[in-house]
Amino acid sequence: MPKVRHYADTVAILAGLMWLVLYWSVSISAHLGSVEPSLAALLMVGSLILISFVHRPIRVLLGRYHVRKRRTEMWMHILALPLVLAFLLAMVIEHLITPMNGEQKMLLFNVLATAGWLVFVFTLVTKLLMHLAQQKRKARQ
Repeated sequence: MPKVRHYADTVAILAGLMWLVLYWSVSISAHLGSVEPSLAALLMVGSLILISFVHRPIRVLLGRYHVRKRRTEMWMHILALPLVLAFLLAMVIEHLITPMNGEQKMLLFNVLATAGWLVFVFTLVTKLLMHLAQQKRKARQ
């Protein structure tokens, strides 16, 4: 596997983790009734985004095809699918069990987004291990 793909995997994993921190900070802020956790997470995310747009070597690396492809896959795992599933599960829970408030719905989304990120990381690690096994097999032959 080329070094660019390893870099793309690492960037996508860290970007997903960064956005999960922001999602969870919103839930923590709602639970505590204070905006400080969300502001701290927004400051961190904003700083990282600003650095990635201003620092030329990072901007060039992040513009490569493999990095964009991996980040798109990451977004599908931590945003698109969890939003749909959280919406459907919240509707089912509200109709069958009990009404949910906004904080509970956000917590449901956060749990699903975290599970999606873990699936994404597990998939990338599995791909890496399979590729390493194939390389060892080819090296022996």
